[in-house]
Amino acid sequence: MAQQVVKSEEKKVYRVQGFSCASCAAIFEKNVKEIPGVKDAKVNFGASKIAVYGTEPSIEQLEQAGAFENLKVIPEHQREHFQPIPFWKNAENLPLLFSLFFLVVGWYLYQFHHVEKMGIAFYAAAIVIGGFQLFVQGIRNFVRFQFDMNTLMTIAVLGAAAIGEWGEGATVVILFAISEALERFSMNKARQSIRSLLEIAPKQALVRRENQEMMIPVDQIQIGDILIIKPGQKIAMDGVVVKGTSSVNQSAITGESIPVRKTVADKVFAGTLNGEGLIEVKVTKRIEDTTLAKIIHLVEEAQAERAPAQAFVDRFAKIYTPVILITGILIAVVLPLLFQLEWSEWIYRGLALLVVGCPCALVISTPVAIVTAIGNAARNGVLVKGGIYLEEAGSLTALAFDKTGTLTKGIPAVTEMVVREEGKENLYLSVAAAIEKHSDHPLASALLRKANEEGVEIGSLQVKNVIAQTGKGVQAEVDGTLYYVGSPNWLDERLAGGLSEKWMKQVSQFQDQGKTVMILGTASEPLALFAVRDKVRETSKEVINQLHQLGITKTVMVTGDHLKTAQAIGKEMGMKEIYAELLPEEKLNQIQQLRAEGHRVAMVGDGVNDAPALAAANVGIAMGGAGTDTALETADIALMADDLRKLPFTIRLSRKALQIIKQNITFSLAIKAVALLLIIPGWLTLWMAVFADMGATLIVTLNALRLFKIKKI
Repeated sequence: MAQQVVKSEEKKVYRVQGFSCASCAAIFEKNVKEIPGVKDAKVNFGASKIAVYGTEPSIEQLEQAGAFENLKVIPEHQREHFQPIPFWKNAENLPLLFSLFFLVVGWYLYQFHHVEKMGIAFYAAAIVIGGFQLFVQGIRNFVRFQFDMNTLMTIAVLGAAAIGEWGEGATVVILFAISEALERFSMNKARQSIRSLLEIAPKQALVRRENQEMMIPVDQIQIGDILIIKPGQKIAMDGVVVKGTSSVNQSAITGESIPVRKTVADKVFAGTLNGEGLIEVKVTKRIEDTTLAKIIHLVEEAQAERAPAQAFVDRFAKIYTPVILITGILIAVVLPLLFQLEWSEWIYRGLALLVVGCPCALVISTPVAIVTAIGNAARNGVLVKGGIYLEEAGSLTALAFDKTGTLTKGIPAVTEMVVREEGKENLYLSVAAAIEKHSDHPLASALLRKANEEGVEIGSLQVKNVIAQTGKGVQAEVDGTLYYVGSPNWLDERLAGGLSEKWMKQVSQFQDQGKTVMILGTASEPLALFAVRDKVRETSKEVINQLHQLGITKTVMVTGDHLKTAQAIGKEMGMKEIYAELLPEEKLNQIQQLRAEGHRVAMVGDGVNDAPALAAANVGIAMGGAGTDTALETADIALMADDLRKLPFTIRLSRKALQIIKQNITFSLAIKAVALLLIIPGWLTLWMAVFADMGATLIVTLNALRLFKIKKI
């Protein structure tokens, strides 16, 4: 109940610059929660954002909460001017550079001139300068009984200095600082894939208002404004073309490499590139509601959704770190006391254990892979809404497809028309089209297009009391007469005497050809039969073959269309199983049945009619997310273009991400185990321990960044 209260509070989201590690993000989150008026706060480390619930704090208060890391905070929708800074110019790295200088000087004096006191002084300077922030945070955490890597490193460095190992203490500080810099670099590299999306939309646009043309910032553009987009310019806002024709490169949004032809009434998206023609676009969405803005928001939110592997690592680290600390104390204090061992030697071994026990590589092993994979997917027109769905997609064994608009183009056309009375074709077509004008079913558009092609007038007909029967048809009163338009089975139920053998034979003939049949009739008799055929996507068969090659053991078609129509199309594509004439709840049952058989199931549909089945599947995948807000909201994964070839790419990327996560976790634990074994004979030095941890961090980071190389076939 308390959680519901928090969620109902006003939410404000900010971008945060300067996060260096996950533990620092957690501390910042805790500090923000302590600001007066703040009810709750949630940090999204992957996206470098924080959501604050309750009374809106000031920027100064938020930056004060992050002062320990010199964090900078800006509102979410404010443009973030990010300029990469070279390592040597970054103020965050200056202490590291000075510390390294003092370490080298101290080592030189100590080794070659044997000036012991002077050497120790330079070592001490290196420790203080390079480790000041580390010590502040480590001591603060120790006092609060929060045992993280800062706590372990602080105890190790101060302990090394206490037993006279000044050189090793200074080396530990510097190597740890380098490890932190590597972690910052890796997360910034992964975040850059999303940050680059922020930069693809122009900051200004040419707008016509009241017959005057003006260049204005995009955040001042209003719904209804007319954008003038010249050849070669980027489109600033979502809208509809009202004048002109051009080709538009939509790869930034949908991942399509081939430009798409746009003419009057076609949708265009912010961030896409206009081709050779001048077009005018009427703005339909505010800047924060554009498809690009939603993609960025959803991808960033996805990075906050922890994958099962990441959740495991986080739980493991919470237990692992205190265990390492307790074990280090046992080695350094208890063993010398019990067995009269050399104090300095065993204290040194205990400190080495604390250093090698730092879970840096383990903690970063999963999030950097998740963020990189989600970012790569977004750049290729696939929106994955969380690490959990990325993992699920990698373990799929069965895929269920809707037919219309998924395996087919979703643009059906009337191929044949059979009427009860010759000469009344236009009359029956006008009635059917007038009724279907009130329906959102894909087949309704076929009748409307046919009426438009034949020049049939439907505007003069009075249509009342429209009732849609999901998966069956539509009934309505047209000029006072009750009509039905729908499937043959439904009309057979509605008609007083049912459909005659002659009509059923005609229906069967068209269905054998893979066509969908709709019938127009009154309560007493059928009037017209419309045969409709939806074009199969050219890539569908190729994609199904690729999925089988990837080891997907079962591909299933679940459709509301007639069985013979579904079989004709399914056979053409190489589908393994076909289920037809299904209502939405029956599609849901098929998904549940597949899961009951032990399959990990994905449902691929349009995100609207297939909502129950999408929700019931392990992963719901929506087609054409760039064209529908519903798909973006309801699906776990959205293919931003109507391109099924993104499906094998998504599965390959997910499987590679799973593989890399397992490699990183295994490697991180293995290198810790080896280093821990070296403590027993006393072979592990402090600097070797940090170097092992730093090396592991670097390796798991570079391994995760390989996910950027996964491309579409």
